[in-house]
Amino acid sequence: MRTRLAVAASAAVAVVAVGVCAAAFLVIRYKLYQQLDQNLAQSATLIAQQHRDQDRGVVTGECRFLGAPACSQLVPADAADDPDEPWLLPVSAATRQVAAGARAPYYTGLTLPGGKPGRMLTTTYGKGTAVQVALRADIAERGVRQTAAILSVVGGAGVLLSALGGYWVSRTGLAPVARLTATAERIAATRDARHRIELPPGPPGREDEITRLAAAFNTMLGELEESVAARRRLVADASHELRTPLTALRTNAELLARADLLNEAQRNRASGALARQLREVTGLVNDLIELARDEEPRPLLEDVAVAPLVAHVVEAARGHWPGVVLTLDAAPDTAGFTLPGVPARLARLVTNLLDNAAKFSPPGGLVEVALSRRELTVRDHGPGIAEEDLPHVFDRFYRAEKARALPGSGLGLAMARQIAHAHDAELHAERPPDGGALFRLTWP
Repeated sequence: MRTRLAVAASAAVAVVAVGVCAAAFLVIRYKLYQQLDQNLAQSATLIAQQHRDQDRGVVTGECRFLGAPACSQLVPADAADDPDEPWLLPVSAATRQVAAGARAPYYTGLTLPGGKPGRMLTTTYGKGTAVQVALRADIAERGVRQTAAILSVVGGAGVLLSALGGYWVSRTGLAPVARLTATAERIAATRDARHRIELPPGPPGREDEITRLAAAFNTMLGELEESVAARRRLVADASHELRTPLTALRTNAELLARADLLNEAQRNRASGALARQLREVTGLVNDLIELARDEEPRPLLEDVAVAPLVAHVVEAARGHWPGVVLTLDAAPDTAGFTLPGVPARLARLVTNLLDNAAKFSPPGGLVEVALSRRELTVRDHGPGIAEEDLPHVFDRFYRAEKARALPGSGLGLAMARQIAHAHDAELHAERPPDGGALFRLTWP
């Protein structure tokens, strides 16, 4: 790309330089010969005035010298009227036509006696006669040759400078692209997304396209770094959380492998613990699979009727938490309210909020669910959320000090927020003034 840009820039500048030199050469050449042609026209007029009554033939013939006046001769239209003396200047059929009035006057180049270059004007002198005048063209031709040499040097220097300029433009213009490529190659080799492209200084909002590309690439690297860090944290936390239940599972499995050494009560206790731990591990693995999903698959999105879904989830939670009172207050205008989403995932979000509220509610406690077209709130009247725990309640595997003795893996609220973000909604935790905890889900 750098080579193509350098060649393109150099070619463009070189074409302009050569074009300017060629145009300058043509203009200078035209001016030099124009001045010579004016001298010839003046000489022809002077001869016509001074030799009006002279017979046809050579009038003056001193033009073989550089400073001599113009050579001149009068030529009849009919060759039979030619004088006995030979012509000094070449006479052609075109000369006879000018003499006869059948052709316009014209200029031509010739070689004068003595081998010197000259320029001749053939024009009308009178009826049936033409006058030819000639001057040496050494100065004009020398000027043309010198101009051609000088402009050739200038044009060559222009082409060379254009090549250097094109190379410089390609290097400076593509420097951010080179840095971007080097950074991408370094990341591919080291698998370290912490590298960034150094952006050139400049006022914000006035960046060029390459700088904006580099800034976009840095933003992408930041997102990639955050994604990699989140994946590593998830793997580390999951390995930590799975270690304890897996150890308990292995212990109970080893006990049941020696069932002949245990009495019936011990076998029942071990098998019950094994089944309970299997359910916990299965739930934890399912939660981890759900958390590993970054967003909802677009083909599965559909218009979800929110009010019936929330009512169904609340009814199911009543059966799962019989010791807690769950109430639902749905605004009348939510009857036909729908949102684009995945029904099963939205149901899981509400279920996690209800399970969290019921888990922290005392026996016979009240969990209040309120639904409007703007938001869904779940309020419990338990111990509430400590101030220092409030910023972390949605972190994966985070469990407050009050919750460490309760069942659960610490993934329910993290999963709820992830589902909310996948549906362009916001989920926040609050501390009501009269105690308990309140979770507010705001629709987009």
